[in-house]
Amino acid sequence: MKSLVIYSSQTGNTKKLAESTCEYLPNGTLLCPVDEAPDPSDYDFVAVGFWLKAGKPDPKSAGYLERLKGHPKVFLFATHGANPDSEHVKNAMARAQSIAEGANFAGSFSCYGEVNPKVLDKVKAKPQPPVWIDDATHAVGHPDKGDLERLRLSIASVVN
Repeated sequence: MKSLVIYSSQTGNTKKLAESTCEYLPNGTLLCPVDEAPDPSDYDFVAVGFWLKAGKPDPKSAGYLERLKGHPKVFLFATHGANPDSEHVKNAMARAQSIAEGANFAGSFSCYGEVNPKVLDKVKAKPQPPVWIDDATHAVGHPDKGDLERLRLSIASVVN
């Protein structure tokens, strides 16, 4: 299986998941930031990692997801300041799938990702802070070892 792992990361959280994802896939898996991502049609399996912006995949990742329409095997992973079980995150992951309409989604994973303190200060100052702001304190220190183990199990269920 020819595999590709693409990621977008501002703080290193999603990159950490991308590197771990790559470790759990067959030798020879290509790991690339979204800015350097190759044509996905050359790969049997594509994993795409992103961070959330305004309740959806960041703009660069969203652009790459559009290239995955109809792809035979896609895995999504994301980091965010919101509670992973929240409607905010569920809607964002569904939005990611809708962007890559017609792709075969083999699985997905998301977890907390520590939010840059400057970003937190900026969003807290908004007249209407985002819905996830109260969850952000729980994101400190994530992704952690437990997150990486849950990611490994998610990837294993897809690959095996």
